[in-house]
Amino acid sequence: MSSHTLTRTQRLPISLNEAWDFFSSPDNLQKITPAKMNFRILSNTGSGKMYPGQIITYKVSPVFGIPLFWMTEITHVKESEYFIDEQRFGPYALWHHEHRFKAINGGVEMTDIVSYKLPLGPLGSLAYHLFVKKEVEQIFNYRYKVLEERFGKL
Repeated sequence: MSSHTLTRTQRLPISLNEAWDFFSSPDNLQKITPAKMNFRILSNTGSGKMYPGQIITYKVSPVFGIPLFWMTEITHVKESEYFIDEQRFGPYALWHHEHRFKAINGGVEMTDIVSYKLPLGPLGSLAYHLFVKKEVEQIFNYRYKVLEERFGKL
């Protein structure tokens, strides 16, 4: 079974520092996740910024309201440029999410690159085509909209 990639780019009229401060705080993740997912951070993320090796645990209901435990690790951080989170335990066989930031004229350009793979072979492939692809796209569409409402359009 193949892996899938979703890439989204968004430009916002905020500084690179403002973008980094918002996105490098794990506590802000709930603010950009659809309410229907019942997203809750379980681990104590502290008041600081993320760091390589940080483990973050969640409860999330991505499909049919079924609550799932999800654990990610922040594997790489290069301040004001990028960070990567990878699933250590959860619904995917692979989840690798790269968050990139770049200062541009009038603001910041942010790019999400998500590589993911479903478990269960042919059943996972069927689930991908029936609802998973759509759900992942809807999550990032929601983020795009919420971020535009919060920070404005560029």
